[in-house]
Amino acid sequence: MATLERRELGNTGFKLSCVGFGASPLGKVFGDVSHEDALAAVRLALQSGINFFDTSPFYGGTLSETVLGNCLSELQVPREEFIVSTKCGRYKDGFDFSAQRVTRSIDESLARLKLDYVDILHCHDIEFGSLDQIVNETIPALQKIKESGKARFIGITGLPLGIFTYVLDRVPPGSVDVVLSYCHYGINDSTLVDLLPYLKSKGVGVITASPLAMGLLTDVGPPEWHPAPSELKALRFIPKPGSPPLLVMHTSRSADRFIQHPYYKLNPSFIGTSLSLEEYDLVSESFVSACKAAAAHCKEKGKNISKIALQYSLMNKEIATVLVGMNSSKQVEENLAAAVELSSLGIDEDLLHEVEAVLQPVKNLTWPSGIQQKPNPA
Repeated sequence: MATLERRELGNTGFKLSCVGFGASPLGKVFGDVSHEDALAAVRLALQSGINFFDTSPFYGGTLSETVLGNCLSELQVPREEFIVSTKCGRYKDGFDFSAQRVTRSIDESLARLKLDYVDILHCHDIEFGSLDQIVNETIPALQKIKESGKARFIGITGLPLGIFTYVLDRVPPGSVDVVLSYCHYGINDSTLVDLLPYLKSKGVGVITASPLAMGLLTDVGPPEWHPAPSELKALRFIPKPGSPPLLVMHTSRSADRFIQHPYYKLNPSFIGTSLSLEEYDLVSESFVSACKAAAAHCKEKGKNISKIALQYSLMNKEIATVLVGMNSSKQVEENLAAAVELSSLGIDEDLLHEVEAVLQPVKNLTWPSGIQQKPNPA
């Protein structure tokens, strides 16, 4: 089998396999996984050149960390041959970005992972906390963890792209080494590309996840809990000059409410043509319908939309690695085959253009994530 490409991650000195092992499925978040299947998947990944594994105490309520730790320990792989990232701040019982909690969190994670240190410690889904707390309390606490040797590098994760600039513009240079973005570099949404020059200027490495848009770009379609089709509906409009855009959110659990959204500059999907709620409902339904249509088009041609979606995400060399959730040898084999085919034969350009055409009406459509922030100008 051809060698899996490795790419530099910012200024960390790491060279990550272009396909990363997303370990959330090991926490049984998508169904039961036996120890044997988990062990076989991790073993094959390591044997095939995947050297990056990502987990979190949130995945499966700490189960993902425990299973991954048991697998790595049982396989007795030399520590220098794999790179592990975990997270802090998001847990089964909620969010807590306090210095005290994240300091305790790394010790708990290391015990479950059976490691003396993690290579990257991410602050998990920071849009669900106060971004000013992240800047003034959480990041300094993570720096102390880094200085202690329990984590080699520090990262932040989340969905709205503007959270990254908000934090990076306010912390000392070098305080954040990595960002992990998801659902913003794929066939249906490539808005992350506009942020890459900025991140490079900051010396920050880039990891992406969810190349399948959390199930949208699959034959079976998204799970019921997916936020795009039904959980959230939003009214978007362009405000008067000089005023910040407002996002009207409508959910099944609350009345319509106005929210000032601080992330609009780098999240263009929150600024658009005036739409009524009924019209946006149709757009949201069209989003899912377009993804289903794209999957059906690939299937008619004897192709798999998940493969071409992953290959698309792998094409940008400025992104160090693409995390893909895996819980079986079969999934590892499929993801590796897609990456190797891309490096040796390239992507199927005709099929890619056809899929892009199907998805064009909903290109870069996303969904809100996080809490209302109180903007604090830099």
